[in-house]
Amino acid sequence: MTPGSEFSALQVGVAWHRFNGLMDETAHTFVRTSFSSVVRDNWDLAVSLLDVHGRQFAQSSRSVPSFIGTMPKTLQVMLQRYPVPSLEEGDVLVSNDGYHGTGHLNDITMIRPIFRGDELIAFIGSVFHSVDIGGAPSVSARDSFEEGLTIPVSKIVKRGVENEDVIAFLTENLRAPEETLGDIRAQFAAYDMGIARLLKVLEDEGIQDLTALVEEILDRSEVAMRRAIEAVPDGSYRDKILLDGFEEPLTICCEVKISGSNLSVDFAGTSPQINRPINSVLNYTLAYSAYAVKCAFDPVTPNNDGSFRPITITAPEGSLLNPHRPAPIWARHLSGHYLPPVIFSALAKLMPERVIADCGSPVWNVYFSGKQSSGERFVKMFFMNGGHGAKPHQDGPACLSFPSNIATVPIEQFENSVPILITEKELIADSGGAGRYRGGCAQRISFKSMSDQPITMTIRHERVKHPPRGLLGGLPGSPGRDYVNGKRISPKVRMDLQPNDVVTFETAGGGGMGPPSERDPANLLADLQSGLVTPEAAEAYNGLTISETSSYG
Repeated sequence: MTPGSEFSALQVGVAWHRFNGLMDETAHTFVRTSFSSVVRDNWDLAVSLLDVHGRQFAQSSRSVPSFIGTMPKTLQVMLQRYPVPSLEEGDVLVSNDGYHGTGHLNDITMIRPIFRGDELIAFIGSVFHSVDIGGAPSVSARDSFEEGLTIPVSKIVKRGVENEDVIAFLTENLRAPEETLGDIRAQFAAYDMGIARLLKVLEDEGIQDLTALVEEILDRSEVAMRRAIEAVPDGSYRDKILLDGFEEPLTICCEVKISGSNLSVDFAGTSPQINRPINSVLNYTLAYSAYAVKCAFDPVTPNNDGSFRPITITAPEGSLLNPHRPAPIWARHLSGHYLPPVIFSALAKLMPERVIADCGSPVWNVYFSGKQSSGERFVKMFFMNGGHGAKPHQDGPACLSFPSNIATVPIEQFENSVPILITEKELIADSGGAGRYRGGCAQRISFKSMSDQPITMTIRHERVKHPPRGLLGGLPGSPGRDYVNGKRISPKVRMDLQPNDVVTFETAGGGGMGPPSERDPANLLADLQSGLVTPEAAEAYNGLTISETSSYG
């Protein structure tokens, strides 16, 4: 298969960059007009363009990888409910069904058809995280019905007019409807801007048949991915990884098979689904598996539907990575975020220059809910990242999110929005796994309740029993820890914090890469001088004392 010749490489490149540029502009419009901190500060969102067949061909550069991977699947379900002939100018489709979307009720997907004249030429879509979706987010939910409000595929906007029925059931089910509806309406404004920009690009570039151009873009991306896969030896490469789970650990098994220009990832042998909300729906499993393959094999070529044509991903039905409805799925990232590291570890000996050691993920976060002194309800979330895994030629950064790419809320802004004071936030010495290249350090962060009423806290954290692994001789990072008033608590719990209680989180450190004995003494000296590594750890893992390393300064 080779790309067609209707468009030159220059035309394809210019158009593709303009498409992605306008998606960045659309995302910024959404963020600037949003109401919630999770959109405005965390960037827990995605914006993309899909063609008339539902194939994704452009997205904003800061889109969350899982949202990009699931959005085309959600659109296909939406079109079953509302076939193309039933769509009109100004319609907007909406759903948060976890089994058809991102595997998480808090993530709302919306899609708007784009018309040029009377012709449907594309779709613009977005996904964003709503901090509240009703219900009572629980680490012990036994089925998906307990996890909150499911929005069936609906038209939230009909011919440019908001559907009052949909708005009403959202308003009546959310604790802070103004925030969520504000974010939804911010996307409506962003769509208007994005569509106008797209039509202008098509006019500027003289593009009459957008579908033909999209086909060219996808074909070129497919060719690039196939070439990258063909460049490595055929074979089967395996790994498995342990999850903390609940009463017992869980296992994800992975086999990567390469045959010519085709690659498959099979998760046979993975633990069965459980009646706790950490099951990863197949959409989410596909998204983060494909993302890992893209990172390892072809990270530079435009990311779109064509990149994933050579890739097949399977997971046993009824397993942790492909559960049957209505298994609980609220915290599906607690299994889904393990997929890139288990795939990277399987490929480590095959392509050691292309993978990283385990990161301190799945991402840590905490939900706080309660009442302000005014009596107004609040629901806020705070993300905390562990150390990044070491790279093939570089230490892992501290406290960097992966595989998700969400940002962190500024402390001052968080404190201004809730009756909570952050009393400390610091890096933890010796938390990064030792190696030729060291894993990123973890962080310690403490929150003090300043309210005169109880504040409900919900956490669900991993990497407490099984810390991030090192690769190719590197050592593991430190495990995570959770405390209230200095006493260890369960990493998966929903509890009330009393006035003046202090909750402390110690995230996990990133794994190291390569044997510690091969670390450059100059780098080790820098570790000692910065305080990221203590003299005791340097001697234990590297066999060097301060006096020996100081000669390299």
